[in-house]
Amino acid sequence: MKYGIVIFPSKEIQDEANAFRKRYDPKYTNIPPHITLKPTFEMDIPKRDEIVRELKKIANETEPFKINVTKVKSFAPVTYTIYFKVEPTPELNALYDKMHTGKFPTTKDQHPFVPHITIAQDLVEDEYSDIYASLQMKEIEYEDTIDRFQLCYQIENGFWTVYDTFVFGQE
Repeated sequence: MKYGIVIFPSKEIQDEANAFRKRYDPKYTNIPPHITLKPTFEMDIPKRDEIVRELKKIANETEPFKINVTKVKSFAPVTYTIYFKVEPTPELNALYDKMHTGKFPTTKDQHPFVPHITIAQDLVEDEYSDIYASLQMKEIEYEDTIDRFQLCYQIENGFWTVYDTFVFGQE
C-alpha cells in the first residue's frame, strides 16, 4: 500500500489554496492542500505498525511551531508546478529529516526539501506562463501554528485518506 506523511495547514490557508487548485490542479479532489514531509512510499502492515510507533515518538518529542506562507513560487523549468512558498524553519526541516532516517522506508528524493503547498500542477508551458504571471502578483501572507502531522494512505481510486494523526507533545 502507498503511504505519505503530510501536514495539513489551517482551514484559512487550505481555503486560499483550494480557490486556485479547483481551477489549476487536476488532482484537487485527491487530497486537501498540504505540506509533504515524506512523499509516497510503499509499506506492508508489519512495517506500518513499526512506523506508527516511530511517528508517535517523533510527535511526542516535537513542540508546536509557527510557519509562514509568504508568496507564490514555481518549480519551473523542472516542472510546471505552482505553489505557496512555506518559509523553511529549523523545526520543519528537523521533522523532514527525522522522516528520512532510521526506521523509515528510504525514498530517493529527486530534489531538496522545499516546503510548499501546491496550487497548480500538470500544466502545459503556455498555460503555466499565463497562470504564473497572474498569480505572482497576488500577495500571500499567512502565519500558522503547526501542532500535528498525518500518515495518509492512497486508496484504489487514487484518493488519499488519513490513517492516523500525530499531535505534538502527546504520549
